[in-house]
Amino acid sequence: MSRLAIIDQPMAASGDGTLRVTHAAWPAIRKFLDQNGAKESNTLRLGVRGGGCSGLEYVLKPETTDKAGDVVVEGPDGLRLVVDGKSILFLQGTLFDYKAGLMESGFKIVNPQAKSTCSCGSSFSA
Repeated sequence: MSRLAIIDQPMAASGDGTLRVTHAAWPAIRKFLDQNGAKESNTLRLGVRGGGCSGLEYVLKPETTDKAGDVVVEGPDGLRLVVDGKSILFLQGTLFDYKAGLMESGFKIVNPQAKSTCSCGSSFSA
């Protein structure tokens, strides 16, 4: 099982296999769940599937049940980020963050296993 961490400051992706979630990401996770009809859910699933312009793409969706092999990152106020056992192979060492700015706002995934990423940041090759 991968090691998990919650960090205070955005930083480079971890080289030690830890999946990191910044404090800035947690309120954005709550907002994402609320805006996607999952006000009763406290869990966001981060996954990887084939697709996108680079071959693999990140998938975010509200979740109501855990699955065998899930890796769980516990956050404040009962919020959780879960990753399935297959996707974690592509996400070890990843930093899950949220950026809010004038030019762009959204989740930022810094994945050290991505050999290349598309310009929008939603797909990558490994």
